[in-house]
Amino acid sequence: VGDRVFYALDSSSLSGDARSTLDRQSGWMARYPQTSVQMAGNCDERGTTEYNLALGQRRANAARDYLVARGVSSARITAVSFGKERPTALGSDEQAWSQNRNATTSVR
Repeated sequence: VGDRVFYALDSSSLSGDARSTLDRQSGWMARYPQTSVQMAGNCDERGTTEYNLALGQRRANAARDYLVARGVSSARITAVSFGKERPTALGSDEQAWSQNRNATTSVR
Protein backbone atom coordinates (compact mmCIF):
# COMPACT_ATOMS: atom_id res chain seq x y z
CA VAL A 1 0.00 0.00 0.00
CA GLY A 2 3.03 2.27 0.35
CA ASP A 3 4.75 3.14 3.59
CA ARG A 4 5.60 6.81 3.03
CA VAL A 5 4.26 10.05 1.68
CA PHE A 6 6.38 12.89 0.36
CA TYR A 7 6.22 16.64 0.90
CA ALA A 8 7.31 19.76 -0.93
CA LEU A 9 10.09 21.94 0.50
CA ASP A 10 9.09 23.61 3.80
CA SER A 11 5.58 22.13 3.57
CA SER A 12 3.38 19.79 5.54
CA SER A 13 0.52 19.89 3.02
CA LEU A 14 -0.54 16.55 1.57
CA SER A 15 -0.34 16.19 -2.21
CA GLY A 16 -2.79 14.14 -4.25
CA ASP A 17 -0.26 11.30 -4.38
CA ALA A 18 0.16 11.45 -0.61
CA ARG A 19 -3.61 11.31 -0.07
CA SER A 20 -3.84 8.29 -2.40
CA THR A 21 -1.16 6.46 -0.40
CA LEU A 22 -2.88 7.33 2.87
CA ASP A 23 -6.23 6.15 1.47
CA ARG A 24 -4.63 2.76 0.80
CA GLN A 25 -3.15 2.76 4.29
CA SER A 26 -6.51 3.52 5.88
CA GLY A 27 -8.03 0.62 3.93
CA TRP A 28 -5.28 -1.68 5.15
CA MET A 29 -5.78 -0.51 8.72
CA ALA A 30 -9.52 -1.17 8.43
CA ARG A 31 -8.71 -4.78 7.51
CA TYR A 32 -6.34 -5.11 10.49
CA PRO A 33 -8.12 -3.24 13.32
CA GLN A 34 -5.77 -4.49 16.06
CA THR A 35 -2.70 -3.01 14.37
CA SER A 36 -1.12 0.23 15.59
CA VAL A 37 1.34 2.34 13.63
CA GLN A 38 3.92 5.02 14.12
CA MET A 39 3.88 7.97 11.74
CA ALA A 40 7.39 9.47 11.58
CA GLY A 41 7.91 12.90 10.06
CA ASN A 42 11.24 13.53 8.34
CA CYS A 43 13.02 16.44 6.69
CA ASP A 44 15.96 17.06 4.41
CA GLU A 45 19.26 18.28 5.81
CA ARG A 46 18.64 21.98 5.25
CA GLY A 47 17.45 24.12 8.15
CA THR A 48 18.17 24.07 11.85
CA THR A 49 17.59 21.04 14.04
CA GLU A 50 14.78 22.86 15.87
CA TYR A 51 13.05 23.94 12.66
CA ASN A 52 13.25 20.47 11.15
CA LEU A 53 11.94 18.78 14.30
CA ALA A 54 8.91 21.09 14.25
CA LEU A 55 8.36 20.61 10.50
CA GLY A 56 8.73 16.84 10.84
CA GLN A 57 6.08 16.88 13.58
CA ARG A 58 3.70 18.88 11.37
CA ARG A 59 4.25 16.34 8.59
CA ALA A 60 3.60 13.37 10.88
CA ASN A 61 0.51 15.10 12.29
CA ALA A 62 -0.85 15.89 8.82
CA ALA A 63 -0.59 12.24 7.77
CA ARG A 64 -2.04 11.04 11.08
CA ASP A 65 -4.91 13.50 10.90
CA TYR A 66 -5.73 12.37 7.37
CA LEU A 67 -5.91 8.74 8.48
CA VAL A 68 -8.10 9.71 11.44
CA ALA A 69 -10.42 11.62 9.09
CA ARG A 70 -10.71 8.38 7.08
CA GLY A 71 -11.92 6.48 10.14
CA VAL A 72 -8.74 5.17 11.76
CA SER A 73 -8.80 5.59 15.53
CA SER A 74 -6.29 8.19 16.70
CA ALA A 75 -5.38 5.80 19.54
CA ARG A 76 -3.82 3.50 16.92
CA ILE A 77 -1.41 6.13 15.54
CA THR A 78 1.61 7.64 17.26
CA ALA A 79 3.08 10.70 15.53
CA VAL A 80 6.76 11.46 16.04
CA SER A 81 9.34 13.69 14.36
CA PHE A 82 12.89 12.71 13.52
CA GLY A 83 13.63 16.01 11.78
CA LYS A 84 16.72 15.60 9.63
CA GLU A 85 18.28 12.88 11.79
CA ARG A 86 17.15 9.80 9.78
CA PRO A 87 17.66 10.48 6.07
CA THR A 88 16.32 7.96 3.57
CA ALA A 89 18.68 9.04 0.81
CA LEU A 90 22.26 10.19 1.15
CA GLY A 91 23.41 13.26 -0.74
CA SER A 92 23.11 17.01 -0.81
CA ASP A 93 21.05 17.57 -3.94
CA GLU A 94 17.37 17.87 -4.83
CA GLN A 95 17.06 14.18 -5.66
CA ALA A 96 18.16 13.17 -2.15
CA TRP A 97 16.32 16.02 -0.43
CA SER A 98 13.02 15.16 -2.12
CA GLN A 99 13.27 11.58 -0.80
CA ASN A 100 14.04 12.77 2.73
CA ARG A 101 10.99 15.07 2.97
CA ASN A 102 8.49 12.41 4.06
CA ALA A 103 6.27 10.84 6.65
CA THR A 104 6.85 7.12 7.05
CA THR A 105 4.32 4.68 8.47
CA SER A 106 5.60 1.65 10.36
CA VAL A 107 3.65 -1.08 12.13
CA ARG A 108 4.12 -1.15 15.92
